[in-house]
This record gives sequence, C-alpha cells and structure tokens, in this order.
Amino acid sequence: MTDYSKIDFSGLTAAFADDEVVTHSYVRDIRLASGKVLALITLDNGRDHTRPSTLGPVTLLELNDRLDELQARAAAGEIQAVAITGKPYFLAAGADLSKVGEIPSRDMALQMGQLGHFVLGKLGELGVPSFCFINGLALGGGVEIALNCDYRTLDASAPALALPEVFLGIIPGWGGAYLLPNLIGIENALKVVVENPLKNNRMLKAPEAYELGMADAMFAPVNFLEDSLKWADGVLGGSVQVKRPNAPGKLEKLAKWDIAIGIARKTLEAKLGTVAKSPYRALDLLKAAKSGTKAEGFEREDEALADLVAGDQFVASIYAFNLVQKRAKRPAGAPDKSLARKVTKVGIIGAGLMASQFALLFVRRLQVPVVITDLDQARVDKGLAYIRDEIGKLEQKGRIDGDEANRLRALVTGTTDKADFADCDWVIEAVFEDLAVKQQVFADVEQYVSETAILATNTSSLSVEQIGANLRHPERVVGFHFFNPVAVMPLLEIVKAPKTDDETLATAFATAAKLRKSAVLTADAPGFVVNRLLAKVMGEAARAVDEGTPVPVVEKALAPIGLPMGPFELIDLVGWAVAAHVQDTMVREFPERFYASENLHTLSKLAQVVEKDKAGKVVDLTKEAKKAITVGKTAVDEATILRRVEDELAREIKLMLDEQVVAAAEDIDLCLILGAGWPFQAGGATPYLDRVGASERVFGDTFHHPAIRGVGA
Repeated sequence: MTDYSKIDFSGLTAAFADDEVVTHSYVRDIRLASGKVLALITLDNGRDHTRPSTLGPVTLLELNDRLDELQARAAAGEIQAVAITGKPYFLAAGADLSKVGEIPSRDMALQMGQLGHFVLGKLGELGVPSFCFINGLALGGGVEIALNCDYRTLDASAPALALPEVFLGIIPGWGGAYLLPNLIGIENALKVVVENPLKNNRMLKAPEAYELGMADAMFAPVNFLEDSLKWADGVLGGSVQVKRPNAPGKLEKLAKWDIAIGIARKTLEAKLGTVAKSPYRALDLLKAAKSGTKAEGFEREDEALADLVAGDQFVASIYAFNLVQKRAKRPAGAPDKSLARKVTKVGIIGAGLMASQFALLFVRRLQVPVVITDLDQARVDKGLAYIRDEIGKLEQKGRIDGDEANRLRALVTGTTDKADFADCDWVIEAVFEDLAVKQQVFADVEQYVSETAILATNTSSLSVEQIGANLRHPERVVGFHFFNPVAVMPLLEIVKAPKTDDETLATAFATAAKLRKSAVLTADAPGFVVNRLLAKVMGEAARAVDEGTPVPVVEKALAPIGLPMGPFELIDLVGWAVAAHVQDTMVREFPERFYASENLHTLSKLAQVVEKDKAGKVVDLTKEAKKAITVGKTAVDEATILRRVEDELAREIKLMLDEQVVAAAEDIDLCLILGAGWPFQAGGATPYLDRVGASERVFGDTFHHPAIRGVGA
C-alpha cells in the first residue's frame, strides 16, 4: 500500500501556489456540557458568500498540519473529540477544478488524489472521535471531508450536497467511491455517484441526503452548531446511539451488490453508449468497494483519478463546464443591460402545445399577465385548459403552493381578438414554420401594440429579417428560438436581424435571464447554430441510407462522438416532417453544401417510421418505411459515415465562424451542449473535431490553440 507520508507534494503545491485562494483551518476549543473538550476546525477562505471555500494543495497541507497537532493533543488527553465545519452557508465546494484542469502530467494528477487521501484520511485516525458539522453547501471534496469523519450532522437548510465528479469526467477521488457505498449501501451510492451527476448534475437537498443516510442527524439552521455540539456530546457520553439502517450488511454485499452494479452498467450502456469513461470507472470503484481495506480503496481511487484527470475527457469537460457556468452568464455580443425595457405583459400568438409551453414558462418566471390567442375560441380554450392543468400538476408535486397556483391561473387569459394585445410590451409567435404565416400574424398584431412593443419570433430556421420585412417597425423584431421541451431545454438562440436595435436585443437577453435560460447571440443566418449543424448530421445519415447502408449501421456510426442519441433517433424525436422542413431550408440556402434526400420527405408522410427497442433506441426502419423508400447499392461502413460527419461539421463550423454567425467557437459549443445534448466529455463539437484531426483535414488548422486535450501519461 502507498505510504502517503513519504510522498513529496512540493511540486504540486508550487503548481497551485501563485493563485490558489487558500481556505484556512481555524481551530478553537469548545468545552461541552459534559466537561469534555472538542476541538472545532472551521474552514474559511476569507471571501464572502459568493465564493465557496475550495480545497487546493496549500489548503490541504495547512489542514494536515492542524490535524497533526490535534492528533498529538488527543494522545496527550487534552481533547476528547474533533469536529470540522465551514464558514456560513458552506462546508466546502471541493477542489478548484479550473486549476486541476491545468495539471501538467499524470504524475501530478496522481499526487492530487494522494494528497487528498493523505489529509482527509486523517479525519478518521485522530485517536478520538471525529465529527463533521455540514453547515451548508458541500460538493465533491466537501462531501468527502464529511465521509472521512466518524460522525456527521447536517443543517436542514443546506441547499446542495453532491459528488458531481462523474459529470465532469472524473470520479470521487478522496474517499467517496469507497466510503459512501459502505455508509449508505450500494443502490443509494449509485444514485449519488453516477445517476445524479448524469441527470444534468442533480444535487441533493439536505432532507434527501439525510434520508439516504449521508448524515447521522439533521438540525434546523437557527441553532445548528449548538445542536450539533450537544448531539456530539451525547455520542461521546453514550446517551446518543447512532443507527445507520442504510449501511450495507453481509447479505447486501453477497447478493445485491454485484447485481446492482450490473443493472447500472446495462442502463448506462443503453442510455450513454460506452464512450464516456468516468461513469464506468466509477462503477468499477463502487463494485470493488464491497470488499478490501480502506487503504486499498483509496489506492484504487488514486489510479482512476490520475488516468481520468490526465485524459482528454476531463479537460474537455472542464472547458464545457466553464462555458455553461461562465460564458453563458455573460453572453458574447449582448448589449448593455441598462438598455433593456421592462416587460409587464406578454402576448403569445398561438395556443397549441408550443405556445402553451411558452405561456406556462413566461407566467411562472416573469409573474406578469400573459394572454394567448388563436384562430378560434375552441383552440384558445384548449390551450388555457392545458396551461391550467400543468399549473395543477406543479401544485400536486409541491413545486408551487396553492396561493401561487391560483395567482398563476389568474394571470393567464385567452382571446381571439388581437386588440387585447394593445398593452403587451412583449409578443412572441408560436405558429406554423411558414414565412408567409409568420409575416401575416405579426402584421395583424402590429396594428394594436405600441411602437416599442417587442415582436419575438420562435422560428427555428427562417430569416428573422424577412419575417419583419413588411412591418412599420422591423427594428423591434428579434429571434427568440426555444428548444423542445421548453421547460427543460436550457438554450435560447437570440437572433439579431440587420435592423434589430439594441434596446430590443437587450430586452431579449434580460427576458431570457428571467426565464432562467442561457442565451447565445446569433446572426440571422439559415438554421442559426443548432439546426444548421444538426441538419448536417441528419443529411449525412440520410445520404448513407440513400446509398444503401442499413439504418442500424448508420445509427451506430456516430457512437464514438458520444452523442445522446443516434441520427435517426434524433429525427424521430424532432419529427420527420420537421426534419424534412429544416433540410429544405438548408438545401435552399446552401444547395452545394447540404444534402437533399427525397426519402426523408417520403418517410415524413408515414405514421410510424422506425422500430425501437425497450430503451427507446432505434433498431431499424419499419417494414412499411423500407418499402416506401428507394435506395442504392453502394453501402458505406461506419468509419466512412463518421469521417464524413466529422469533416462536414468542421467545414460548416469554420464557415459559420468566418461568416460571424456567432462570436467564437465557444458559442458554437455552448449551443450544441445546451441545445442538442452534445456530451460534456467531448467538450462540445470543436474540441472533439480538433482531437480527431477533422479540423486539420478540412482547413489545415485547429479551432483552439492549443487544442483542448489531456496531458497523457
């Protein structure tokens, strides 16, 4: 076993020292009611509530020194317990991943894991009982601080506890993969370590974490520290008996453990494929955690963490994470926020499913009156019924209370008279994707609304300029393209037409922020970003089928990218008619670059096009679909299809950047990650295309300098 005490961590410390925000370990003695002395460590980086404490090498080594001092004091009988907690609202947010992403070698990555184990492992080896008082947010290494202690209490108001590492392309590497399943059982551990991170990095609220067994006691925030100290005193004196019903017994380890791992593995393979490395390394570690010593478990974590931190997927994940957490919050090209107009009433043209989803989102987030309209009262009534039913579902799920449900219902009204839009300052259309139809509905409503009311179009591929071309005030028309389902998908493509003014654009960005969507500014180019690039993927898939390639071959060809679904599964999701329409738009605009498939139009007229397995994956076309299409006899293999898609994407993205459709390659990736589910571990499209050589093949350069790749061995 590795003797961590003999490792020289000075190189690691030096790599972080210049700009590490050090979280200091402050120690004070507290005399408990019983007379026993508890040494309380408080972690505090000296920053305000906007900067959670993080755990870099300098931080860990300072904590190590304090723990060594406390171990000596415990041996001398000066203290009878040690506890660790955090500054107000935070225990710790784990390692500073932006710095971990800059680690220059696998050896240093290995040391990062070893240092965490060396220091945090001492929390359970002090010679006296150790407690963690989880007083707020605890992520990654913050949770692992708690796991390494003997006992844990939890503030009931803690907003988030999680081990998010798998989401970022690594694994819990400071004890989490070994200690957690042995504390709360394998099924609960799978939820925390693998399942939640892969659900868009889902976090646990304090009551959820307590229910799983991640803490032994939970107290209200008002007297959290006092209650935790009193509870710890009871544990020390024997009056408090700690029970852990979720801790795995022999039967679970013999019978249930491997079965749970096997089920999880099959589920992952069905949903994700096998490209992403971190979920499977996590499964391996969780499986091994059922036996062996803590030291063996820690050593396995060291090696897995080193491999992953040094690999391409972690570096790409950090790039993607920074896009979502930082760039998305400061959209490139957005006008000054002070130019935004206030939105006090929203009008929605249409009362179908998309329009009704808009109404629900706007009324929930903006809390302003929303009016919907359609061709006749029956359609309006159907839309209102859907909205009110959805509000009722939110109430039943406890997402909103009865008062808010009633208020939201009262704010939504319907009409067939567009004169009722007169006092709306934001109007969005959700009608059929046809230029003439969109032009007509805006022309109708412009007669009634004020000259400053903004007209937003949800078009997915039509020209925003043409939609507003016949209006008296085209400067107040803006593209506001949602993705379906509206409530779930986080991306908004905000489209600036040549005449769109800054006030309109600023209001669009401010409204997107209030809707809790991530907005990317795009030029008024065909397909904008996501649909233009998906049309490339779908077009190449259609080309291969037209040549005679079986659908299962095409569906598997793009697996190395790690996309959440194959091309035909994607087409089936968005709708075959929609896919055919997008294809027509792109072929009309760029006939020399986008593939036109008559078979796609033929399939769009069928009731059912594909057959799926139990996991929802496309396995083939239906018999009816096979009979309906005409194919050639020059089938291609998976490698050819993949290379075509890679090269066509690289070519199209380079053209989009040259055309200034978006400000930078980062915005392309942000759109694909948030709007098309492009995998984090790929880093979006451009880092992937650089790594596989497509960028060099197509235009003799890379999108990023240097390319976003791991440091290797």
